[in-house]
Amino acid sequence: MEQNSPDVDIVIADARHEVYVDLILDTIREAAKRRGTGIAERTHEYVATKMREGKAVLALCGDRFAGFSYIETWGNKHYVTTSGLVVHPDFQGLGIARRIKDYTFTLARVRWPHAKIFSLTSGDAVMKMNTDLGYVPVSFRQLTTDESFWKGCQGCINHEILEEKDHQFCICTGMLYDPDRHRGEPTSLVVFKDVMKQLVLRGLE
Repeated sequence: MEQNSPDVDIVIADARHEVYVDLILDTIREAAKRRGTGIAERTHEYVATKMREGKAVLALCGDRFAGFSYIETWGNKHYVTTSGLVVHPDFQGLGIARRIKDYTFTLARVRWPHAKIFSLTSGDAVMKMNTDLGYVPVSFRQLTTDESFWKGCQGCINHEILEEKDHQFCICTGMLYDPDRHRGEPTSLVVFKDVMKQLVLRGLE
């Protein structure tokens, strides 16, 4: 396959895609082991719920799992996170991570246009993608104070550091996209049209 192969489709997941959840979770765990980094553990039901809510994005090559990410709202929908970005080893190096990132970013902007979008990451590749989309590094003080979000970090091996620093610092870098600083700047028109089409079909527009 060539980079950005048309054989790999990016879709907003729904209940039919729950069959991929365990493979997604295994792929995320294995990726964290290879990088030697912590992850916030998610349950099967948590990821399946994101799919049912139209908050998850899948990359599929036919019926083969190629990649995944999801979004979630926090602080009464004033913040949105993009999380869990992973590409299956069989499909790495094809530009799929960037395609997934573009879809989750656009999905968040379309569904909650006034929300600040943020990401916690320790990966250089994700930091670069975030920067290209207009995110900037910020202190944790500028992120959501929603306790439910920070509880999600309890499964990470670095959680003790986060607790010791009173949720103000950890191994991950906080990155934030503020829509008020990017008024009139469009996302990819092709991705925008596809996201809108999928949301209309789901009745989520």
